Amino acid sequence: MSLPQLALGHGVGLRHTHYGAYLEGGVKVDWLEATTENFMAQGGRPMSALEAARRDHPVALHGVSLSLGGLDPLSPELLGTLKTLGARIEPVWVSDHLCWGTWRGRYAHDLLPLPFTEEALAHVAGRVAQVQEALGRQILVENVSSYVQLADSALTEWAFLAELCRRTDCGVLLDVNNVFVSAHNHGFDARDFLAGIPVDRVGYFHLAGHQDHGAVLLDTHDGPVCDGVWALYEDAVRRFGAVSTLIEWDAEIPALPRLLEEAEASREASLRANAAGGTP
Repeated sequence: MSLPQLALGHGVGLRHTHYGAYLEGGVKVDWLEATTENFMAQGGRPMSALEAARRDHPVALHGVSLSLGGLDPLSPELLGTLKTLGARIEPVWVSDHLCWGTWRGRYAHDLLPLPFTEEALAHVAGRVAQVQEALGRQILVENVSSYVQLADSALTEWAFLAELCRRTDCGVLLDVNNVFVSAHNHGFDARDFLAGIPVDRVGYFHLAGHQDHGAVLLDTHDGPVCDGVWALYEDAVRRFGAVSTLIEWDAEIPALPRLLEEAEASREASLRANAAGGTP
């Protein structure tokens, strides 16, 4: 099955500090991404804000707790709630991360890296297939920022993702900031990562800010996109085309107009990359 290429434009995350604006209506943004776990309850102000936003904009659901690489069984309750939420919101995409975060019933509240081995690939592929079967739809899998490399890894992360797509027919949520952070932390060329992802498997891009601690970059989502990530994003646009783009800003969240300015900056960067043309 092909992966739908949806030209949604340039969007932002739906954050609690901005619920009032979406409840009032009239926010001028192309599309929104909602963190799935914030909207699992059936009612309340968060759900009202999400439904109001959905009336005016396309919405994607982005999860952090499926633990696609974990060893605990996938939660039927979580999958059932996610399917119910999907039926209610009708999201353009549903996504989660290439990581693990659960162990013996405990949730680590972190996106922990996997060994990139054939055994891990088979395990994750089985779980992605199980999620897609339960939801009745393709999902996107996002690359995470990492700070350690596991000794058993025999594949690159991009080769792992590409093969996961081939085996399961899922797509990729390509986080450009995470590629930049991991490339710095582990010493690989970020453009090799872009080159290794199939062009027809990217659903949308993430852009975000990070903290520079010299030898290590920390993926913090607490500020604007830096120049290096903008440059890598333009490389990504030249390879994958004007793919839908989402600004993640999850801490030190600015006023909504400032956040929307960052989305407009991504539009301008995409236009520059298209004008330049060529493959990086």
